[in-house]
Amino acid sequence: MTTTEAGESLSTLFAPWVPELGPAVEAVGEGRAVLRLPWSERPAREGGGLSGQAPMAGAGTATVIAAPAARGGFVPLTTVRQPTSFRRAVTSADVLIEALLTKLGRRMASADVKLTDAAWINYCQPPIGNDRLST
Repeated sequence: MTTTEAGESLSTLFAPWVPELGPAVEAVGEGRAVLRLPWSERPAREGGGLSGQAPMAGAGTATVIAAPAARGGFVPLTTVRQPTSFRRAVTSADVLIEALLTKLGRRMASADVKLTDAAWINYCQPPIGNDRLST
């Protein structure tokens, strides 16, 4: 899967509200995908911090793109577990989302997902190792 194909999949394979967040595919490789979630006031909460739902949707989306990059084609996936620990709020900055598959089975994939504040390049979530997707 190329970066262009992955970018096109954002508008064809995901729920309509996912592309509304504006994710852009920055890189795709063997079992890896990097997305950029642009800053927007719309998913921000009171006080200016990005609501956690937006980067979590981005984490799931990046993982769904990383799996077919490793398999050589799209397969339907559903998130079944996504524990999270945020280190700090992201304010007025894009979020870089990197999903790295740690296990790819026939019916289940596991990934470490790292969210990075693009303005400060500080982690806003450490690798968690248990974002699990099921076909």
